[in-house]
Amino acid sequence: MNQKLFFSLLLAALGALFFIPFLGGVRLFDWDEINFAECSREMIALGDYLRVHIDYKPFFEKPPFFFWCQSAMMTLFGVSEFSARLPNALCGIITLVYLYQLGQKLHSHRFGLLWSLAYLGSVTPHLYFRSGIIDPFFNLFIFASLVNVIFASWKRERMTTPLHTPRPEWAYLLLGGLVLGLGILTKGPVAYLIVCLVLLVYWVLSRFRWFITPVQFIGFSLSAALAAVAWGGLETYLHGPVFVREFLTYNVRLFSTPDAGHGGFPGYHFVVLLVGCFPASIFAIRAFAPLFIERNYQREFRRWMLMLFWVVLILFSVVQSKIVHYSSLCYFPLTYLAALTLTQLEERKIQFTNWLKAGLIAVGSIFIVATVAAPFLAQRMELVRSWADQDPFTQGNLNAAINWTGWEVLPGVWLLIVLFVAIRWYSARQPAQASVALFGGMAVFITLTLWFFIGRIEGISQAAAMRFFERAQGQNVYVRTHGYRSYGPFFYTMKPSVTNPNYYNDDWLMHGRIDKDVLFIRKSSTSPTHLDSLPDVRRTGEENGFLFYKRQARK
Repeated sequence: MNQKLFFSLLLAALGALFFIPFLGGVRLFDWDEINFAECSREMIALGDYLRVHIDYKPFFEKPPFFFWCQSAMMTLFGVSEFSARLPNALCGIITLVYLYQLGQKLHSHRFGLLWSLAYLGSVTPHLYFRSGIIDPFFNLFIFASLVNVIFASWKRERMTTPLHTPRPEWAYLLLGGLVLGLGILTKGPVAYLIVCLVLLVYWVLSRFRWFITPVQFIGFSLSAALAAVAWGGLETYLHGPVFVREFLTYNVRLFSTPDAGHGGFPGYHFVVLLVGCFPASIFAIRAFAPLFIERNYQREFRRWMLMLFWVVLILFSVVQSKIVHYSSLCYFPLTYLAALTLTQLEERKIQFTNWLKAGLIAVGSIFIVATVAAPFLAQRMELVRSWADQDPFTQGNLNAAINWTGWEVLPGVWLLIVLFVAIRWYSARQPAQASVALFGGMAVFITLTLWFFIGRIEGISQAAAMRFFERAQGQNVYVRTHGYRSYGPFFYTMKPSVTNPNYYNDDWLMHGRIDKDVLFIRKSSTSPTHLDSLPDVRRTGEENGFLFYKRQARK
């Protein structure tokens, strides 16, 4: 077995070890995880794999690729949290192997390992592979597409040897377009927009040099359009242009307004990437400064990664809706730049400076303090309640009966040891051991933190509501939220298809002649709501900030 195959299999096994176990250990989280899983469940329930539905109505916010992946897993393993998250775990395994092989081709075997390890051992890149959201596949498709365009340009300009770019130019361009088409089919034309913006910036900064010809760009674009046009054309033929119209309206709203309350300050994504992509972000900062890089194509790839980083960061800083995963495509260039720094540290081309040490300590301390302080404060809930918002819903959440043992400090203690050992080895000019200790130790820290905290966070934030929905499974009732939005009433009741269109009419559910019982849930508030004023609606319970009601159908 050659070295490349051996380490590819080793990284695949490592990814499987970290990403797959315990995927179903905690419920899906509102909104995105439950939203996407429910779309996939309804695909199976309706037998309609062409059109996406939510609450058995057309869902115009996303194309279907990711839901196809989830519904395939649900068909194989049953409808569950495990099945909903498994596609991203598999995406994580593919990503680790791809980054290793790409890094090995561009630089060296060691560089490929460091790039893959930096991705595995950074906080949010790791976490997303254990989630049920769309972005891991979306980002991988965009990145792989851009890499193929870069290889095509290198082939055209004879920047590399046939060993690095063995395929013809058109093979790279058409493959890149097909992969980008999957990205469009995952989350929409923004995939094409991002790649085109990066190509445009490169073209302008290269003084309008044609690194690929206009004809090649058209061929690339047509290849990218194939999958989207095939699905979108069939959707339009069967249902008219409603999807295109609603999808564009939704994306314009995301760009121009803080949708669903997801606002933020202009530097939001800078902070998200600095803290969320720790510790790769600390080393990546050094690679923004000049580095000695021997080969021309390696310098060019660094240039491409810098442009990809800035295009994505600026684009989503301009977008008014600020959500953590919007800038997650930056994880690829960030971890690449981090791997550059780590490699140059090992080759003694740069030094482990006090700035790098300070960055590791400053950001690492945030995670240490958070994971050590949380169980300490959990034993003093009266203090937490006095600091928290005093509204009844927040106070009710904090009343959740969560068992804190004190062992929850272990992840923080572990990270403290990891940082101490890694910084000591970096300072002692043993960067190879230090990098493995730091990023391998961070992967373990993330896993320990999930084990100790994610179930308790879910217990505080939403478990009472999800239990209410689960109790309704198999009952011939309607289940609705009142005064807030949640996808829990659909997925966690395993809701059957709607047979009475009056179900969608809130006024009918509260005042009309209903054909079966209605269960309502709302968040606690300081004053009664309309539900409390209805004579035939009975309050049935209360738990952790949620109030439960029942309206009984008359025989």
